[in-house]
Amino acid sequence: MTDMYGLSAEERQIQARARGFAGELIPFEEQAETAGGQLPPDVTAAHAKRARELGLHSANMPSELGGGGCTALQQVLIAEQMGRVTNALGWVAATPPSWLPAVATPDQIERYVRPAIAGEREECYAITEEGAGSDVDAIEATAHRDGDAYVLNGVKWHVTSFNTADFAFFQARLRGGPHHGEHAMFLVDLPSPGVRVLRTPAYSHTISHHHPIVAFEQVRVPAANLVGAEGDGMTFAYEWFRFERLMVAARCLGAAGRLTEEMTAFASARRAGGRPVSEHGLVAGMLADSLTELFAARSMTYETACGIDRGTDVKVSHAQCSMAKLYCSEMAGRVADRAVQVFGGRGYMRENVAERFYRELRVERIWEGTSEIQRMIIARQMIRRGPASLA
Repeated sequence: MTDMYGLSAEERQIQARARGFAGELIPFEEQAETAGGQLPPDVTAAHAKRARELGLHSANMPSELGGGGCTALQQVLIAEQMGRVTNALGWVAATPPSWLPAVATPDQIERYVRPAIAGEREECYAITEEGAGSDVDAIEATAHRDGDAYVLNGVKWHVTSFNTADFAFFQARLRGGPHHGEHAMFLVDLPSPGVRVLRTPAYSHTISHHHPIVAFEQVRVPAANLVGAEGDGMTFAYEWFRFERLMVAARCLGAAGRLTEEMTAFASARRAGGRPVSEHGLVAGMLADSLTELFAARSMTYETACGIDRGTDVKVSHAQCSMAKLYCSEMAGRVADRAVQVFGGRGYMRENVAERFYRELRVERIWEGTSEIQRMIIARQMIRRGPASLA
């Protein structure tokens, strides 16, 4: 990739290291696709080990705890390259919850944070419910204090990576006490009595991470597993959303970049009417539009990350992360659609990268807040702060 974004030597080195690792994972895509997303355990373990060796695992976590201590821009550069790989194989470059160390107790640091950074533990988020998706405030799950424990109840949907995780973040409304009706978040070890999978739906993508519907029924967790304080739950959810929305944007850059490269190469080699199809105006237009939108999206995402590193006001960053997610996820969807069209019949074959990304990228406009929710967030901040404060 040509450096036209003013990256430092260190940033280019991180970018190159991540791109090289993505190149190691790409040859396993078709094997994963034909095996329901699964690779042999020893292969997955080797990939995870390699990610740690390259400093790509826990790059978002504090260096004093064993993480990479990367800047927001460096994290974007890594996530972008992982986004080049289909079937979620790039998820081995894991990003444990970077918001947690600042609010975790020493006990939680030792039991959850350090093991997650070392790749010994993995989390999942049990937040979404049947009637509460992007509107987290609408959750109905409950928690109440009972002696030295809390009792949790609720049914959570789309609990991504539940099948590979050994602890969950569970968000609930408090019942009783001075913070009645407010949100709280808890750490729940998996498995735990009262936690059970109700159903594991099939999804459009083919990845090893499941998204089951999980019931939490009279689940007792020690009071020591409360994250932060009672009433803090929504604060942590917003922190998580900001980070994830920026990472969604970055992964979409990687996917769109790879698709643009692949369809350009194909269109240059494929001939119709005695000349490469890239010389036909309608195909040329699709190539040009894809690269133009990618350039705009990458510039936006890098600048958003740089703003975070400069200490931009958190509410401005919140809106800008929403803008990045909105534009990049929709841009990548358009690029994937064009790529399928450029590849023609080949683009509809599961062995083709365009077909896989066409399915996989669709969810980027939904999870971590739908495109419609992002537009509401952006518009609200425009009204409150004025457009000039955001762009």
